[in-house]
Amino acid sequence: MSNYIIALDQSTRYTRCVIFNRLGHIVSQCVLKHRQVYPEVGWVEHYPLEIWANTQVAITSAMDKLGITAGDVAAIGIANQRETTVVWNRRTGKPYYNAIVWRDSRTVDICYQLAKDGGQDRFRSKVGLPITTYFSAPKLKWLLDHIAGLRTDAERGEAIFGTMDSWLIWNLTGGVNGGVHVTDVTNASRTMLMNLATTNWDNSMCEAMSIPRAMLPQIRPSSDPDIYGHTQPDGPVGGSVPICGILGSQQAAAVGHVCLHPGEVKNSYDGASFVIMNTGHKIIHSRHGLLTTVCYKFGHRPPVYALEGAIAFTGMVVEWLQENLGLIEDFAEVEALAKSVEDNGDVYFVPAFKGLFAPYWRSDARGAIVGLTHSTNRGHLARAALEAIAYQTHSILDAMEADLGAEALALKVDGEMTTNNLLMQFQADLLGIPVVRPKENETTALGAAYVAGLAIGFWRDLAEIQQQWSVDKVWKPGMSRETRARLYKNWQKAVARTFCWNEPARFGQIRMQANYFNETLPIS
Repeated sequence: MSNYIIALDQSTRYTRCVIFNRLGHIVSQCVLKHRQVYPEVGWVEHYPLEIWANTQVAITSAMDKLGITAGDVAAIGIANQRETTVVWNRRTGKPYYNAIVWRDSRTVDICYQLAKDGGQDRFRSKVGLPITTYFSAPKLKWLLDHIAGLRTDAERGEAIFGTMDSWLIWNLTGGVNGGVHVTDVTNASRTMLMNLATTNWDNSMCEAMSIPRAMLPQIRPSSDPDIYGHTQPDGPVGGSVPICGILGSQQAAAVGHVCLHPGEVKNSYDGASFVIMNTGHKIIHSRHGLLTTVCYKFGHRPPVYALEGAIAFTGMVVEWLQENLGLIEDFAEVEALAKSVEDNGDVYFVPAFKGLFAPYWRSDARGAIVGLTHSTNRGHLARAALEAIAYQTHSILDAMEADLGAEALALKVDGEMTTNNLLMQFQADLLGIPVVRPKENETTALGAAYVAGLAIGFWRDLAEIQQQWSVDKVWKPGMSRETRARLYKNWQKAVARTFCWNEPARFGQIRMQANYFNETLPIS
């Protein structure tokens, strides 16, 4: 009897194989780190073949630790870093170029040209996304424009594109020997090429980006009872196991948190942070600087949508304190240092190292620490850094509540930073709602396991997985409304100081709504 689900969590820094039992508990896992490649300033790449090699080792190691074979595995689900773009040859299996990572900003000129006619929100009504370097389509266009012979191969169907889910599934299902070329609706919704309403590739978007349709994967449900494909006996799993679950990493975390009803919201506190709010079957086009995306699609049911806000630097702010300033020697020290002072000393840290993501979308912003006095010490800087994470989350949740027209009742959280009690308590205080951490912190892998398991009946229904979710800790708000408002107003002032610091952005005449300052500000 097949008693386990394998979840592959392919993130920006790691590839993780996690094996779950029927109770949703981890019984084995293996994690391998891959290299970050920085060819030029602002460029970030990964080696696709390295990630595939790590995936194979992670699977075999996790299975060997548990002492199981392919016959013990009911299904495989995949969660992956989103927007990261890979193009490879379906005949040779070789990538044409390194994977261009979601953080990469080389496509600013492409985005500028796209936005000249119609502005940065030119395509938002179709795809739910603004024109930025963040998404896959500009990266794919850059590859087609710069890699010799690629466009020719793409037009004849030899060069194919995918995010990391597509790359791994193609290899797991045979690669050059009949590998399946698919993706799911959540990853497709991050490309700028999928029509949100139809959940199909949009011909007009492909034409606008000059991307041949022949290179795009088939879009499938996130949890698919029709099965994407099966592993190969000579592969790392060692037998024929169905692959039937795919979710982009943040949507996987939302499913792992069982955010299955409109208004339920989660945030992942890792190097970066991503806040996702379930909006049900309704597409809500944000008026407050958020992204509209697909949350998940189970089988033949209608897709469930979400609002999302991305924060580029959260846990990485702590890394910056450690590696760049030398204020701490390891991650765990930041909380003790922050607790050495009673408050932030009126110091505010805005980590706009590469501009600001949601809800501001200011590429011209740069990081700032404001409010320094002769009395400011290391503790104040540490506390301001932690509080910056909470303030950025507050900004996004405010925007979500304004778009949805309803208030969130709680914030579900996961990630490495949730072990920091000072941060979590301040987050609850600032939001004025409980912050809830589940017992199972590997929510991304769990979400991938859930969608695969639901597809083949490993778990009966959503009610069964909801029963498995349990609370580890709750931080309840204890700050007065007046204090909360004062602190947040000061944060808004600090954010405003970061604007227009970099050279005038290329988006010249494009204007973006900055709701938190009650005015429309130009990006220049």
